[in-house]
Amino acid sequence: MDLLWQQPRRNTLVSWPHDINQRLDILVRAAAAAGEQTSRSQILAALVATAETAPEAIAELLHAYRRLTADALTADNERTDLPTVRAPGPTRSST
Repeated sequence: MDLLWQQPRRNTLVSWPHDINQRLDILVRAAAAAGEQTSRSQILAALVATAETAPEAIAELLHAYRRLTADALTADNERTDLPTVRAPGPTRSST
């Protein structure tokens, strides 16, 4: 059986706020805490693949995101309860 996650890859350039980028790292760490070995790209792919596709649901999702205050994700940035996960490859600078 062919699995979606094993299909050929396509690179996608994503530009988003720094706190969203940190949130993605938190999601990877949360997956590791649950015993999953995963990557940022797998987390994003899972979210996209399982997202609701009804226009109203997408609009609601966008509206909720656009209403978030600048400090909405700040509390999650220092999750000491989650394991540290080192991304494979070269170390990125946090500039």
